[in-house]
Amino acid sequence: MVASILKTINLSKIYRRGKIKALTDVSLEFNDRGVLTLLGRNGAGKTTFLRVISTQLMPTSGKVFVLGYDVVKEAKAVRNNIAVMPQEGATLPPLTPWDHVYFTLRIKGISKNVAKEYTNDVLEKLDLMQYKDVHADRLSGGLRQRILVAMAMAYKARLLLLDEPTLGLDPLSRRKIWKIVREYCKNVGSVILTTHYLDEAEVLSDQVVILNNGKVLANGTVDELRNFVKEKVKIEVYSGFLFEELQSYGRLVPVADRLRVLTNEKTAQELVNEAIKRGARVQTSPITLDDVFVELSTEVEQE
Repeated sequence: MVASILKTINLSKIYRRGKIKALTDVSLEFNDRGVLTLLGRNGAGKTTFLRVISTQLMPTSGKVFVLGYDVVKEAKAVRNNIAVMPQEGATLPPLTPWDHVYFTLRIKGISKNVAKEYTNDVLEKLDLMQYKDVHADRLSGGLRQRILVAMAMAYKARLLLLDEPTLGLDPLSRRKIWKIVREYCKNVGSVILTTHYLDEAEVLSDQVVILNNGKVLANGTVDELRNFVKEKVKIEVYSGFLFEELQSYGRLVPVADRLRVLTNEKTAQELVNEAIKRGARVQTSPITLDDVFVELSTEVEQE
């Protein structure tokens, strides 16, 4: 029987003599090679969760198994099979992208020749080869972020942990990372990541876990999580309608300078047809993870 990629049973982590509950009874399982994404507001427990499963923090209670290994009793085995890009990671100013990746691999015990091969490979994939000999303090924040991703990916671990890997990257660089993450899952191993970008989670995730105040709020595939919102279509209304008029078409959610109407396909078509008659500006699309996240977070706040 093949062991789960990750399994936690009633995992809890409490700081400061019981005053801060970072994680409370978190139970989940991730079985298939692919991407597990952790979503949640700031302070939801995402980074704490990654630090526990990567053996950087001891759990207060509960069980955690990574690739079949107990993170407490078999911590060394866990470390030998994972690679981590921490949220608080930083590059060293005097070192080049090449230095960062190559020496990380050497510290991991990779031989010189293989380390050189792996370094070239990952720098090429992340479009860093043209900067490979430039000191990190002369590179932009986005390029330094890509160095951190390269350092984690280069080891080709069975499980890769990425804590907000695309933070601060431009749209094209983000999409480059997305492609590389999917290739990693296809050719190397599994990925667990945290992100605040809901579009990123929607594109990458095979399984999504939403955390709130250290507890699991939702867990499933993207399609399964969409079912948390009863409506199936949303329409962004920028002009041409009064608030009172739109109430008859569905549930209204104010968003910045527009109104969002959550409704069904038939009513959405009626609203679009009326917008065309009026020359109003509207945009329609299916329900997304963004809507699910807002819906669940709002419900929790109202409890």
